[in-house]
Amino acid sequence: MQLSESSILGLIQRLFRGGEDLTDDCGSLPAAVADETLLVTTDLMESGQHFQLEWHPPKLLGRKLLAVNLSDLDSSGAKPIGFTLTLAIGRDVGADFIEHMLEGLAEMARRFCIPIIGGDTVGRQSGLGLGITAFGTAKRRLYRNGVLEGDNIFVDNLPGASHRGLKKLRDGLRWNPSAPDPDIQAHLDPQPQIGLGAKLATLPQVHACIDISDGLSKDLKMLAEASGKSIVVGPNLDDDSLFGGEDYSRCFASDLDAESLQKLTGHQFYYVARAISRAEAPLLRYTGSSILPLVDMSFEHFETKMNFR
Repeated sequence: MQLSESSILGLIQRLFRGGEDLTDDCGSLPAAVADETLLVTTDLMESGQHFQLEWHPPKLLGRKLLAVNLSDLDSSGAKPIGFTLTLAIGRDVGADFIEHMLEGLAEMARRFCIPIIGGDTVGRQSGLGLGITAFGTAKRRLYRNGVLEGDNIFVDNLPGASHRGLKKLRDGLRWNPSAPDPDIQAHLDPQPQIGLGAKLATLPQVHACIDISDGLSKDLKMLAEASGKSIVVGPNLDDDSLFGGEDYSRCFASDLDAESLQKLTGHQFYYVARAISRAEAPLLRYTGSSILPLVDMSFEHFETKMNFR
């Protein structure tokens, strides 16, 4: 395949069989019914910043690209209904890489029966930029600002594996499909439990939810600040679990315990923290003998402070 807008469009049309005619200027979505809310999320992934072309298999990259967006929708209680795709392709990226990446993207879309409804393709000097805008509908939307004092904070997947996988990749280990390392697999090919968020949204005892992407400590801090509470994490979480990222787990607040939640949803959950009234800091850590402010050392998108006028 020679890289061109028409060749990429033709490949996408073939891989995503049926659905929208992508040659039109706009795509369409089914209208939300009266008791549903239309939700939108968008994410960018840049080579060198979010992934490395030399160690991320293209098919897994395509799957991850859609999975991380669906995880955002799911953590808001939404069911996905469609997405758009933007590709910024450098001159150093081969056609085979793009084809296999799109195959992985199409595989993930078919798994969840989500149509592609449009997008755009541009060229650039080098590297690869990937963008998805995904749409979903929710009967009850889950927000970040609903945490109540005394709530337990749970995750549906223990954090830390993706960060351990990233460290292994940086140390020179690579993806081996015949004997995949579970940590490397967690980083390269995350599998968020899509559909769980919509199930949690049916429970009035679930008060708030967030997707863990930049690190548990940062996302817990976001829950605390949005809700005007403080959140205390226990001493059993190591640094990989607290400060690593890209876990794509639902992190939610509820006044139920883990056993009750499992009976209601059929899923296992892991207790990670507890909400209290606002204290000296939004995020605290119980050391076993005292409660101290927890310094957030998770991923920061901007390495230096940016000043805007």
